[in-house]
Amino acid sequence: MSTTPASLATTTALILAAGQGTRMKSAVPKVLHPMCGRPLLHYPVRAALEAGCGEVVVVVGHGRELVAGYLAKAFGDLGGRVKTAVQEQQRGTGDAARAGLSAVAATAERVLIFYGDVPLLEASDVAAVARRLDLDRDAPVAMATCVVPDPFGYGRVLRDAAGNILEIREHKDLKTDAERAVAEMNPGVYAASVAFLRDALEKLTPNNAQGEYYLTDIVSFAVKQGKKVAGVLSRANVMEGVNDRHQLATLEDEMAARIVERLRKSGVTVRTGARIEDGVEIGPESVIETGVVLRGATRIGKAVVVDVGCVLTNVKVGDGVFLKPYSIATDSTIEQKAQIGPFSHLRPESHIGEDAHVGNFVETKKTRMDKGAKANHLAYLGDGIIGAGANVGAGTIFCNYDGFQKHTTTIGAGAFIGSDSQLVAPVTIGDGAYVATGTTVTRDVPPNALAIARVKQENKDDYAIKLKARMKAAKDAAKK
Repeated sequence: MSTTPASLATTTALILAAGQGTRMKSAVPKVLHPMCGRPLLHYPVRAALEAGCGEVVVVVGHGRELVAGYLAKAFGDLGGRVKTAVQEQQRGTGDAARAGLSAVAATAERVLIFYGDVPLLEASDVAAVARRLDLDRDAPVAMATCVVPDPFGYGRVLRDAAGNILEIREHKDLKTDAERAVAEMNPGVYAASVAFLRDALEKLTPNNAQGEYYLTDIVSFAVKQGKKVAGVLSRANVMEGVNDRHQLATLEDEMAARIVERLRKSGVTVRTGARIEDGVEIGPESVIETGVVLRGATRIGKAVVVDVGCVLTNVKVGDGVFLKPYSIATDSTIEQKAQIGPFSHLRPESHIGEDAHVGNFVETKKTRMDKGAKANHLAYLGDGIIGAGANVGAGTIFCNYDGFQKHTTTIGAGAFIGSDSQLVAPVTIGDGAYVATGTTVTRDVPPNALAIARVKQENKDDYAIKLKARMKAAKDAAKK
């Protein structure tokens, strides 16, 4: 997070997030719908903080408990810099701003207002509007404007012949074709002195087609007082809000492209088709192949290869790790130079040590593999501790659940577990021990011991002929 600029330290960001978002057709508040791993609201709040605002007040209404709960979880460690204010009834953006203003700190000198559903907004975009008040001392309010090819549905910025801003008129309130042809629109980012904003909001009236209190009317209020409104031409591509799921998907693609661009410029190779969430960290010289999905708090070191189709969620990956195709890992740690996959599944609390191997169709869960341990084929290793250099053969199963409780299997350093073995937990295989192929282990194996438990093989000459005849007769009888 950037250092707080002195000029914005006494600025409060007022983020409007009280609406239901009916076009999302969801019980979830619109601002909590996820985009690249975080709720929509996260990004505007982060932009305000990175711009250097002294505090952030989020106006909540619909689903207020859920929204406030997320803010407390995501930004609760900032010493109260992010807080909420409640809009009891949905009576328009002006009423929402009025509710938010009641929670602004007494030390605040100005307020920066924008919406909670504008995820592509960055710190530089909002800071430019706030700082315009520094440049134009005669203007009590500044606003962002954008010129777009198709302004349909947006509020228009109306100017006089000299180019001065007169008012913002919502699309439904436009009166003439000339007004409808105006391409300069209002993206909804404002900065104003606290004194001016308080006065303007108190005098708002619902004199419009919607019967609501429009925040946009603070512009015409300033003009009627003989004051200037400062305009800041802003980037249209970051000012778009989310109203429905199609817009959500469109903006998510843009956000994902922004994340990939940043990683590529930092020295990471990211193939087309990879999907990386906001907050994922990747070291230089790493390669992320197509079809990879990286989620949550995943941290990937240097020179790591994450091959086609891997999905990692909250995984810490050390330097030089090779994740082979279509491996899945969740809430786990993979130490440096380990090899995973293909088609491996690391379930939560797996810890794969340095230079360890987890191979084809091997599943781990709450298991630790120490340095150089290997399980290369077809195994289930749940609730286990596997010592350094141990080898677990194909088809091995840790029988960890008795129907009521989970139990731990411990394999010592350098032990060898033969293929198709079943280790019935709780059980310990000592250092250097050898479990013969096909053994079911039900009690501890001492260090360097051989464990073997097989039914004695018996061969009956020519019995296969009699057995096949009997089985064929049974099949023929069943058809009659």
